[in-house]
Amino acid sequence: MRFIQFGLLISIVALSGCTFVLEEPPSDRQAEVASKGAEVMPFDLEQTTHIFEATNDGGRQQVIADDSTDVEQIALIREHLADEAERFAVGDFHDPMMIHGEQMAGLHDLMMNAHKMRIEYGELSNGGQILYTTDDPELVSAIHLWFEAQLADHGDHATDHR
Repeated sequence: MRFIQFGLLISIVALSGCTFVLEEPPSDRQAEVASKGAEVMPFDLEQTTHIFEATNDGGRQQVIADDSTDVEQIALIREHLADEAERFAVGDFHDPMMIHGEQMAGLHDLMMNAHKMRIEYGELSNGGQILYTTDDPELVSAIHLWFEAQLADHGDHATDHR
């Protein structure tokens, strides 16, 4: 009898055009990363988006303000990414390590081989970006792994494209 009642309920819902969307809450890992990120990154994760785009010779990391007129968030993004690019260029990946942990995929390779990468900061109209380029295929793989780990850890605050 319960099977028939359930089938009847499904039929009514289908005929009425109702849809149910079950939203998954952020994972414990993503909540932990957001909390630690708030201590390291001066901009608001809820008002910005991280973009991690893998390229053939490395990758492009962007942080953009969700509101392109939010001059405060844009300034905070630019200042942070400019500082990070300088640190990363000499192998100092302390901030990502503080947020994501020492065992983050690709991180050790980036720290040990920063001298084999070109790491360049650039401004965007709505934020900033860091370009990572290298001729070393293993280091390109490390950058891609690092980006994938960040995408997973940042959840809804990140994407792999604009």
